[in-house]
Amino acid sequence: MNLTHHFLIAMPGLGDEAFAKSVVYMCEHSNRGALGLVINKPSDINLKNLFDKVALPLRRDDLAESPVFQGGPVQTERGFVLHESMMPGSESVYASSMAIPGGLEMTTSKDVLEALSTGAGPRKVFVSLGYSAWGEGQLESEISDNSWLTVPADVTVIFDTPVEQRYDKALLLLGLQSCMLSSEAGHA
Repeated sequence: MNLTHHFLIAMPGLGDEAFAKSVVYMCEHSNRGALGLVINKPSDINLKNLFDKVALPLRRDDLAESPVFQGGPVQTERGFVLHESMMPGSESVYASSMAIPGGLEMTTSKDVLEALSTGAGPRKVFVSLGYSAWGEGQLESEISDNSWLTVPADVTVIFDTPVEQRYDKALLLLGLQSCMLSSEAGHA
């Protein structure tokens, strides 16, 4: 099972506050573990505030009011930028980027923020503080315990869907609505 470029959709019975009713975009999944970003839990700061804190101007009016998200409970002081690949199929233009199948990259180096501060950089961006991680076999165990639904990711849910609709839009990718889900898990 490889869930890279998939969504994890929290089941109603998932009691962990960091993940309750969350949608996680999976940036990497291998036999060593998994890494993802929660895409539907905005923090109380926007990109303009973040750029002010790192002493960079933000010359992208289209992004100024965009929220910075709580990407997960790990390294919540560290920034992660999920964005479209600048040149699909080639090396990233940023110092510390991970290419993700589906035409996305996750960048952790400041150079992507510097590009955005000049008015350039990726057209569509998702910025989070912190990330979500699972050790070897942990995510697979949680899935078998009915904590998560999985579905191939649709980038329009990340970049073009209002935050409050992302959970329901991700469920619709499976043909489901939240009213169809039970907080009680069962095993056949």
